[in-house]
Amino acid sequence: MTGITSAGVGSGLDLEAIIEVTVNAENQPKVEALDKKESSLDIKLTALGQMKSDISALEDAIEALSDIENFNKRSATVSQPANGDVISVSAESTATAGNFEIEVKQLAQGSRAVQDDANSYSSTTDVVTASGGTLTLTAGANTFDVTLAAGATLEDLRTAINEHADNFGLSANIINTGGATPLSKLVITSSETGTGNDLVITNNTAELDKVSTVANGGGNGGLVIAATDQAQDAIILIDGITTNSSTNTFTNTIQDITITALKVDTEKASLTVDTDKEAVKETIESFVDGFNTAMNTLDQVVTSRVTDGTARGLRTALINQVSSIVSGAGSLTSVYDLGLSLNKNNELEINNTGVNTLEDSLNENYDDIGNLFAGAGGIAQILNDTVELYTKSGGIIAQQEDSVNQQLKDVENDRERHEYRMEQFEKRLREQYASLDVLIASMRAQGTAVTSALSNLPGFSSGKS
Repeated sequence: MTGITSAGVGSGLDLEAIIEVTVNAENQPKVEALDKKESSLDIKLTALGQMKSDISALEDAIEALSDIENFNKRSATVSQPANGDVISVSAESTATAGNFEIEVKQLAQGSRAVQDDANSYSSTTDVVTASGGTLTLTAGANTFDVTLAAGATLEDLRTAINEHADNFGLSANIINTGGATPLSKLVITSSETGTGNDLVITNNTAELDKVSTVANGGGNGGLVIAATDQAQDAIILIDGITTNSSTNTFTNTIQDITITALKVDTEKASLTVDTDKEAVKETIESFVDGFNTAMNTLDQVVTSRVTDGTARGLRTALINQVSSIVSGAGSLTSVYDLGLSLNKNNELEINNTGVNTLEDSLNENYDDIGNLFAGAGGIAQILNDTVELYTKSGGIIAQQEDSVNQQLKDVENDRERHEYRMEQFEKRLREQYASLDVLIASMRAQGTAVTSALSNLPGFSSGKS
């Protein structure tokens, strides 16, 4: 019926309510089923993400366990004199345990060349070469040339040295003395330390003799290195034995140990080199923490039953494999010999009291701990092989995530298809009810016309006599 915009307008029936109830009855069960499935998949995806995160953290801890170097570290403990730190020390894993007394007698230094009064200038703008020339600056195996243009001043020379691309550690400065007869003196300091590495400056023209350590014709130039300003070695005494180094760093003076001299002092520093048991303990504790976090997550996921056995399988594998028997680790055949145990919640515990403690193993079986975890067929290798199956790209967890994501896409597609079906369903209902609406409206119109016609007949009355 043309002009009807809302169902029931023509018939007077509440067809809109009928359509709404009918559509909702058809729509709601499917929507609720899709919502429930989507929620379940979201929970499963979250559980897989938490599993992946915690298992990856465990994998990092296992990786630390699998590196034998983490069980061979050495600690270098220094007891400094009361006057402050005189040395710093680092030890390689191959260093031998021992105790040493170390005294710093002398620090390494570079040389310093100072222009003497007779060859100094009266101003920084005084010309050092009227015709130009070249200086060659050398210290040890290092050297570079500075070429000056005609009319170059003392200030120009300072800048040319400091800004030269090949400068190996020279610092040129000008000291202005002031007073009644002021002088501008060139001072060049070298960072090249070690006896015999004094700064040597030569030239190709006698004009530059005043700013050289060696004159062009031989002999002394205008720059002088005093005895106290000569380059020198660092000297330390190790248990009374004198040792020298061209720098303040002494490498392998004590085999596999690096000592850096910091300050001269008559008081001695005490050095103790030992196995780094604390670092090993921290590595084991990190593994225990990572294992327990992973087990706690797996227990929660197993209880919630959302991962189709993935969590249960991994949990069982980790429990069995952390308890594996290992050969080649001396008296340590399992983590239980080390001082670890599994509690009723399948979490590792560290035994710190009573007998068979972790501290006992660190003191008595230190060299075997690395083999227990990082040796061939050790606990770390066994665990890593299993964990990697779950965490690697394309591994079990990734496959599960891909599957869940695909199911979520399927739910979304189902939702779109269902919405389309509901649109078509409502459209058909409206078409059907529109026809009914037109029919009833037409019948009412006909009835009204008949009633009107009858009321006009002679002797017809709709009222009572």
